[in-house]
Amino acid sequence: MNIQSSPTESLNIALTTVIEPLDVARLFPVDQPLEVELGCGDASFLVEYARCHPGKNFIGVERLLGRLQKLDRKGRRLGLMNLRGLRIESAYFLQYLLPPHAAAALHIYFPDPWPKKRHRKFRLIGGQFPALACTALASRGTVYLRTDDADYFEQMNEVFGAAVEFKSVETPAALAVITTDFERDFNAKGIPTLRAAFQRRD
Repeated sequence: MNIQSSPTESLNIALTTVIEPLDVARLFPVDQPLEVELGCGDASFLVEYARCHPGKNFIGVERLLGRLQKLDRKGRRLGLMNLRGLRIESAYFLQYLLPPHAAAALHIYFPDPWPKKRHRKFRLIGGQFPALACTALASRGTVYLRTDDADYFEQMNEVFGAAVEFKSVETPAALAVITTDFERDFNAKGIPTLRAAFQRRD
């Protein structure tokens, strides 16, 4: 189903509360599977992915207003009614605002690596993250990860490897070819993309 049209209102969600879950069904004109990008940056990945998959709905979560304004401009220019943006911390969004088991997939690409050892506790993908992801994801839902930081990549694999609720799976080729602006810059400098994906077992 093609749900593209010409949105006249902002694609960014105006929260009326930060203590009650979103009514996801009211955010989109068509009820269809939802995927979420945590830390969507300038939305270069998410806008293209939403354009290629009109049969899915997408929410981009980002802390910085300027980046969400880019999501809104790009999405409206393409008439993407299946795309929304939300300004909030990613972990808070998962824990308090996303209804349980609402997402078919979570995309987390090039999150802040917090490279200093004393700062690693601030990394999004830490020991508590698989439990948040498991609650957020529908049955057989998948977490897709990308980074350029080898140490963080090792941590991602260790964290999910210890989570019995998840199993390692391959990133589909059709997904891998849709890149972020950061990713294209890194790759142009010879820095490879490190990818992992983990699927709920039930």
